[in-house]
Amino acid sequence: MRTSTSLRRKLISVAAVSAALFTAATTSVAVAQDSPTQEAAVPAAQTEAAPGTPAERLIVGYKSGAAEAKSNKAAEADAAAKGEEAGEDLDFQRRLGSGAALVDLGESLSRTDVADVVAEYRADPQVAYVVPDRLNKPLATPNDTEYSKQWDLFETTAGMNVPGAWDVATGSGVTVAVIDTGYVTHSDLGANIVAGYDFISDATVGNDGNGRDSNPADPGDWTAANECASGDPAYGSSWHGTHVAGTIAAVTNNGKGVAGIAYGAKVSPLRVLGKCGGYDSDIIDAITWASGGTVSGVPANANVAKVINMSLGGGGACSTATQSAINAAVNRGTTVVVAAGNSNANASGYSPASCANVISVAAADRQGNRSYYSNYGTVVDIAAPGGETNSVAANGILSTLNSGAQGPSAENYDYYQGTSMAAPHVAGLAALMKSANPALTPAQIESAIKTNSRALPGTCSGGCGAGLADAAKTVQAVSGSGGSTGGTTFTSTSAVSIPDNGSAIESPITVSGRSGNAPSALQVGVDITHTYRGDLVVDLVAPDGSTYRLKSASSSDSADNVIATYTVNAAGETANGTWKLRVQDTAAQDTGRVNSWKLTF
Repeated sequence: MRTSTSLRRKLISVAAVSAALFTAATTSVAVAQDSPTQEAAVPAAQTEAAPGTPAERLIVGYKSGAAEAKSNKAAEADAAAKGEEAGEDLDFQRRLGSGAALVDLGESLSRTDVADVVAEYRADPQVAYVVPDRLNKPLATPNDTEYSKQWDLFETTAGMNVPGAWDVATGSGVTVAVIDTGYVTHSDLGANIVAGYDFISDATVGNDGNGRDSNPADPGDWTAANECASGDPAYGSSWHGTHVAGTIAAVTNNGKGVAGIAYGAKVSPLRVLGKCGGYDSDIIDAITWASGGTVSGVPANANVAKVINMSLGGGGACSTATQSAINAAVNRGTTVVVAAGNSNANASGYSPASCANVISVAAADRQGNRSYYSNYGTVVDIAAPGGETNSVAANGILSTLNSGAQGPSAENYDYYQGTSMAAPHVAGLAALMKSANPALTPAQIESAIKTNSRALPGTCSGGCGAGLADAAKTVQAVSGSGGSTGGTTFTSTSAVSIPDNGSAIESPITVSGRSGNAPSALQVGVDITHTYRGDLVVDLVAPDGSTYRLKSASSSDSADNVIATYTVNAAGETANGTWKLRVQDTAAQDTGRVNSWKLTF
């Protein structure tokens, strides 16, 4: 029986080779914009008391100057008027301690009926917010027998705070493509597996006796001594893709095994890695097909993925060919999550970790430090639990596996470590977000994950992106009240110079034609040229003068320019009016300018 402690795997790069698997051994295993989607006027999460259950009451907060904010009679009259407009019988119930009004919606309203009422309130400029009166329940621990060992999901120190996201979304309605070694049958995962494809065109690499076909089953990727490179010992099969898939969507609350992060989602396994790794050409075709593109000779994809996970990589910066495939996938609305790599080196020298338009994920250990093997650098976007098994196996990431040393044998579970294990945590989070708010674009998903992350509790030399991903905070942010997060864009292209170590400058954008308040995930795109961005403080100023900090000054941020998209919860702000980007250079010897900026509602 092969255990994670016996696996020391090093696959050669066949163009872009295998990946970011790190097992319990101390050396790495290399296993190998936007097009907004159509959304309903009111996302489902804003009309439900619980997932799948339409709200029976709404909590309505009015602006402080509105008569309804203080007068129950005015609030009652407003509820009646809104109900008449929506064709429903609304009833003001009582004033909450916060000052908000509780409005009863009557009996047996559908989600569409509730959405109509919510839309009426949101269209009123005197309404600060309207949210469903959600049904809260005790946060039950999943009954999966191994859940207590999944520190990466729930531990306070360095877990990803996943249970707090499950009362909002479980990934339902979202397919995640796992581009990896394929899938070996596992009863704790099978119910969430949908059709995929075997993209390995080289029969030797495929190790299944043929080239491409519709069967993504993993026959094992074991190798004999010297088979991949001179001096290599023999290696057992990794079952890497199955471990990754279990982290994303293992069946949960089934009284056995482990819990998946997005356990309501489906996984489409796409085979690109086999003996000694996998070719760029196969990986590019898998990216294209997974996201709904056309690949010659391959049937159309009936399970188009809104999230792609690639826990794989090889040496060398991102190639134009790989970048083109990723760009096309993102333009089709698919979020691409990749492992940063396991070489304890700058991820800029690895692909696809260094590609643009991906979420590049570094690994953190159980104490919240950058894992000793994890790549780092400015191309890294976020950190997530990847574990360390070199001293204690249980400090790794537990997931679905198989005991076969070569071909498949009995199913089991085991601890692995690696950025291969960190990436599916973020892919699972992206699936939760997309489930909670289907209108989110890939750029909005990346921005929200970064914005709602928390500081690493440990240390990260070299740079681990925005911090440690926080599932609960992120999912709650994108599913909150306040309207659409993907739609109309307002842009300023008037360049404004930023004085060196001087007063703040402001660049205005006038928003008009919107109704109600700004969204809870307002996107603020910024393009600033500057020779030392660590000097800069950047704020968004709302029409009423309220400020939202986008970027603080930092002596450790020595790179040039600020080209980024930030997510702001502006649900309490009236959408129409003059918004401003405020920028100040706080130290001497560097100059710059605001080239452009935009607001996307």
